[in-house]
Amino acid sequence: MPKAPAEEHQIAGHPVRLSSPDKVVFAERGYTKRDVFEYYLAVGDGILRALRDRPTTLQRFPDGLAGEAFFQKRIPTRGVPDWIRTATIKFPSMRTADELCPADLAHVAWAAQMGTVVFHPWPVRGAAPDHPDELRIDLDPQPGLGFGDVTAAAGVVREVLDDLGWVGFPKTSGGRGVHVYVRIAPRWDFVQVRRAAIALAREVERRNPAAITTAWWKEERGDRVFLDFNQMARDRTIACAYSLRANPRATVSTPVTWDELTRVEPDDFDLRTVPKRIAELGDPHAAIDDVAHDLTPLLEWVERDEKAGLGDMPYPPDHPKMPGEPPRVQPSKMNHANWES
Repeated sequence: MPKAPAEEHQIAGHPVRLSSPDKVVFAERGYTKRDVFEYYLAVGDGILRALRDRPTTLQRFPDGLAGEAFFQKRIPTRGVPDWIRTATIKFPSMRTADELCPADLAHVAWAAQMGTVVFHPWPVRGAAPDHPDELRIDLDPQPGLGFGDVTAAAGVVREVLDDLGWVGFPKTSGGRGVHVYVRIAPRWDFVQVRRAAIALAREVERRNPAAITTAWWKEERGDRVFLDFNQMARDRTIACAYSLRANPRATVSTPVTWDELTRVEPDDFDLRTVPKRIAELGDPHAAIDDVAHDLTPLLEWVERDEKAGLGDMPYPPDHPKMPGEPPRVQPSKMNHANWES
């Protein structure tokens, strides 16, 4: 069968070329590159709300999910349309990179043309790349737990946010997890926001320690839902709202209302169902930018916890040793020979 010819599209005032539109991306479902491209156009308002002006890492599959994948953190200096916008970000090493920073839907479509399946935006805007404006709460089920265990833990997160007078916006991860986003004023740096995320996670854990944990080391988590506070560390990203996920089912990380969260399953939301859902119901995250909360209450919780002997937690392994960080050694392996001071 001959290859389908390349297509030219006008999107947000820019020409976007779609080459090899019949290339299979999701083999199990038979979804092609055109299907992925058209999906992102169909959820345009929703995914732009998640990506607009955010430095974004692209998870690309040039030969479909069956081929090799890579994370693109640097936009090439050649062969890129002159209208593509970028933003400079700093890695934990303080090296820099110019990442895609979507200004309109044409940027998303161009990324899809380049084989992007999953979009991983930073929790910052390009104009203030060192000051997060999005607090991300990642609920990660440990082996053996079901989606119902995660949604129950998310309900505790909601209780804590309600006590703060804050509005949280939940979404499925596209897998077994749940993410909750809270807009914050971009006044604090990554270290402060991560510490605030730890304080929030500890408060959630206190309310149901039998089912929820902040333990960084897997050997200490047991069969509980882990609140991954390190998703707020510099250069840690999460698949955004309305991003496809790189699994055979072509699921989508999908915004839901709090009331829906306990009634849905991750597989309800995929490349085919989500465009219909957003067309019929709109975007449950439509109001996410209406309020930017003051982080001060959580920073006060940080001080409270420190007075009780609860300081910082280990950083991800790719980070340099941070001031006040405890040893990065599994508790079962900690001894004087490998103690990090």
